[in-house]
Amino acid sequence: MTLKVNKLRIRAILLGSLIGLSGQFATAQQSTAVTLHPATMQKLGAVDLRYVSYNVEMVEVTGGRFWKPYKSASAGSAAKPKLQADGDQQVGIDPNLFQYRQPIDLSNARLRKLAEALGPSYVRVSGTWQNTTYFQNDDRPALAEPPQGFRGVLTRAEWKGVVDFARATDDRIVTSFAISAGTRDASGVWAPAQAQAFLDYTKNAGGSIAAAEFMNEPTFPGPGGAPAGYDADAFARDAKAFEVFLRKESPKTIFLGPGGVGEGIPLAAGGMKIKLLGSEDLMKATGPIFDAFSYHFYGAVSRRCMGTTSVDKALTAEWLDRTDVVEGFYAGLRDKYLPGKPMWLTETAEAACGGDEFAGTFADTFRYLNQLGTLAQKGVQVVMHNTLASSDYGLLNEETLEPRPDYWAALLWKRTMGSVVLDPGSRMDGSVRVYAHCSAAGKGSVTILAMNTDAEHEHELMLPQAALRLTLTAADLSSGDVLLNGTALKAESDGSVGTLKAEAVSAGIIRLQPLSVNFLTVQSAHNKSCR
Repeated sequence: MTLKVNKLRIRAILLGSLIGLSGQFATAQQSTAVTLHPATMQKLGAVDLRYVSYNVEMVEVTGGRFWKPYKSASAGSAAKPKLQADGDQQVGIDPNLFQYRQPIDLSNARLRKLAEALGPSYVRVSGTWQNTTYFQNDDRPALAEPPQGFRGVLTRAEWKGVVDFARATDDRIVTSFAISAGTRDASGVWAPAQAQAFLDYTKNAGGSIAAAEFMNEPTFPGPGGAPAGYDADAFARDAKAFEVFLRKESPKTIFLGPGGVGEGIPLAAGGMKIKLLGSEDLMKATGPIFDAFSYHFYGAVSRRCMGTTSVDKALTAEWLDRTDVVEGFYAGLRDKYLPGKPMWLTETAEAACGGDEFAGTFADTFRYLNQLGTLAQKGVQVVMHNTLASSDYGLLNEETLEPRPDYWAALLWKRTMGSVVLDPGSRMDGSVRVYAHCSAAGKGSVTILAMNTDAEHEHELMLPQAALRLTLTAADLSSGDVLLNGTALKAESDGSVGTLKAEAVSAGIIRLQPLSVNFLTVQSAHNKSCR
């Protein structure tokens, strides 16, 4: 009898020990999860209602030679004789890197439906080609050759297509103006005749210009078609003349500038040498004439322009943080020369020169959403992705108009993240990055964006309240298709995207799958900043 009792006692002790160890293990497991408190997250600021926006290049509107998609490029193109450069092509770059496109059909019902789902947005119609585009202010067919001093032609009908597209998709138009030799008087000074015709017709067509830069990327004046020897003083002289014109003829238009690119991090690759005008020199010369500080950002140049970025680097902290480094560089100039003025990022994508092959895959979704999250925290008001539907970095495939992963990322942001930016309490630098906004639905709710860039391990968050979860994953990083809560995302034939069905998750541990993007909406947060 005594032996039997001792055995029972030993079993009880062992069981108790195991239970204790189990509890300690569970506590240890829970201790790795960062607890977020949506109800008490503090307001950091707010972004423009049209924060997530995009570009349609002017060369798409007019038709012309734009960056050739990789699948169209011959593997041996470098060995082939170079084609003669067309007039509407960037200066000083191998013509084999470009492909002619007919003007984009902005009346296409599917395109409009897909763009409308991203509204309200800004649509920026600009780019390097706009610097040298002649506005043909009549209703005749496009000129066979542009007038002297220009390299492309924009017709009234083509621009009316932009105005109608913006109206149909709840967009507001952002642009820049021609600055090439054809716009200048006998002394070489920029004159407003072309800009006046352009603005007048825009009004007559029922449109307006919400915001404008004087020229596209003045830091690269040579490739941009500016007159030979164009320097900071010449830019300042012209930009000041443009400011006087704009204030009189379109006083509600936000004057953006200077619109530089290629600074803050090394951008050129493979020994490329391009004359660069510093944005600081431009700002010194112009003085505080701009309503908002604008800049462009690309983390690298694509393989077309001898870049070396690849998928294996796409989730590294160094790559993801480049957007912060460059924002910091330009924010410093803004604080020095335009203190208190907002910042706009008016052109950005995975890489300049049309993007790399992986720009249209799930790998780039992390870069894009991290960029939106971190720049919102820093107070950048607008982020304009390049492009809507052209080359490898387009949100849509230009031939099929099928949404790419970055399109779905933008759509989920639009539907969940409102304009009020919150401090999540922990950014969790490393494999997991966390951002938070008041939800787009309002009513005190909060949406958290949590990205797990770890390819092998789950990571955990602790939420004290239930949430609605939208998780993006893919079969692999190089996939052009994405899954939402395990189901493939596809647009309907007419471009409709329908309801994105969320999964209800209970309060407690939230497990973040390896290589996943997670939008978590806490409807019962009752955050005071979100009412």
